[in-house]
Amino acid sequence: MAEPQQLKQWRVRDFMTSEPQTLETKNTLLDAVLMLRRQELRHIPIMEDARLVGILTDRDVARYAPSMLMGISPQEYNRVFEDTPVAKIMTRNLYHTSPEAPLAEAVHLLYNFKLGCLPVMEDERLVGIITVSDMLRALHDLIASPDSSEQG
Repeated sequence: MAEPQQLKQWRVRDFMTSEPQTLETKNTLLDAVLMLRRQELRHIPIMEDARLVGILTDRDVARYAPSMLMGISPQEYNRVFEDTPVAKIMTRNLYHTSPEAPLAEAVHLLYNFKLGCLPVMEDERLVGIITVSDMLRALHDLIASPDSSEQG
């Protein structure tokens, strides 16, 4: 098993995605869908005047987007995507962390508040994002480390 001291030294910066893809509040739902699909993302930080103001997730999009099964016309369906600003559906009340925070602190926030990601902030500036998938990578690294395969 990995040494407890080693785990305490892991920081958010060691597992976060630096300089994440972002959108502006004026971008549309269509912009978000295209970014989510093309970049294979699940979370998009939303900016306004170079300041983080929200997060848009693939689940937010799925909840808000109309279904073709609703019987709406293709024009109406497209209009919703083209005319809905991401500011209308993003999450505004955000938890965040810092690059130097212990990884355990980020795990605590993600787990206890059932979050999919945390923006990583430094001096009120978005510098990264850390996700549940990043935490799985950390767990993988822990389990796969040479320290964890002690033979007894």
